[in-house]
Amino acid sequence: MAVVTGAGSGIGRGIANGFAAFGAKVAIWEKDPETCAAAAQEVGGLSVPTDVRDSAEVDRALQQTVKELGPVSILVNNAGGVFSSPLLETTENGWDALYRANLKHVILCTQRVARVMVEHKIGGSIMSVTSIEGVRAAPGYAAYAAAKAGVINYTKTAALELAPLGIRVNALAPDITMTEGIAAIAPDTGGRFGLTVPMGRAGHVDEMAGAAIFLASELSSYITGQTIHVDGGTQAASGWYHHAQSGDYVLGPSS
Repeated sequence: MAVVTGAGSGIGRGIANGFAAFGAKVAIWEKDPETCAAAAQEVGGLSVPTDVRDSAEVDRALQQTVKELGPVSILVNNAGGVFSSPLLETTENGWDALYRANLKHVILCTQRVARVMVEHKIGGSIMSVTSIEGVRAAPGYAAYAAAKAGVINYTKTAALELAPLGIRVNALAPDITMTEGIAAIAPDTGGRFGLTVPMGRAGHVDEMAGAAIFLASELSSYITGQTIHVDGGTQAASGWYHHAQSGDYVLGPSS
């Protein structure tokens, strides 16, 4: 039985669909009641409108989910959000908002769901969606990047603490993935994603779902504490880009 947070759209919804396609029962924890219901209907799952930044709501959602679908054996901490936060302009409230949106809920949901796994002695797989910004500098987005880096480190520590209990903890780190949100604010009309991504294109939510299904399954039974970069090679590139004219790799911006 799988819980996917922030699954009203984008990567989370793609992962929920992937789980359902492989026969899993799925609960959608999403703060927007309309998209939560729509996503749950799409996968034949349970709609649980939830603000995962709030511990009381997480507790309520988990209680309802276990009551209606049984104990959780798979958790995907997918919820998140970003806005510009230049270092000299970021307010305390802005920092706190980005922390709550990208790291606090990972800690809350992982802890609560892991307790259920231990209680029912079922083990399980927990994964969190971080970002390539968690492993590289992100000028103008310091608070977001710091939170995503926190997800990666928390994943490692949680993996070690929970390994003796049969619970695996991993993370997925995308770069450009074509979700509704990305398409609205940065349509790839000029093909620039093909220049910055070694594989020459943006990712698809189904490709994130494939990685999540792998981590949820016994195929990854000896993998824990890892961050898998589902990014078409961007993290490996470390600054190498395709030249706009020749297509050859160059170090630094190409034009």
